[in-house]
Amino acid sequence: MNSNPSPLPVRPIRPTQPCFPWHHFTMRFSSTPRGARLARRLAGERLDTWGIPYGSDAHDELTLVVAELSTNAVRHGRVPGRDFRLRLSAEGATLRVEVTDSRGESIPALTEPSDDLDAGRGLLLVAALTDRWGWYPCVDGPGKTVWAVRDVGLA
Repeated sequence: MNSNPSPLPVRPIRPTQPCFPWHHFTMRFSSTPRGARLARRLAGERLDTWGIPYGSDAHDELTLVVAELSTNAVRHGRVPGRDFRLRLSAEGATLRVEVTDSRGESIPALTEPSDDLDAGRGLLLVAALTDRWGWYPCVDGPGKTVWAVRDVGLA
């Protein structure tokens, strides 16, 4: 007689399983400094919920990436009356951050920052903290999406 009442076989947990199988989060925010701060805060909470804990290097660096991309959307991609969109996607051990704004003519580019200015280092930080980044024009309206991908490792 079978001692396992479940008709389905039980799979053992393998140490190579990713820290999160698949998660997705999308929200629109006002194109204001307050909207950018809220995007960073909610992204931090979401990352913690997905198993990237507060205070870890991955959490701190990914929330910084969200903050930089959100701030850029507010500063360089703002169209009055239009929001920006934050999308977080996690699959396996890879996390993707996407920020979509309404100005497609404002193309993101890495530039050498001026020593005299406090601004101009956001995309350099994004490039340093992620495995790859880029942008593409919106297919469903005006604007562009700037994205960054980071492998956060295995649990």
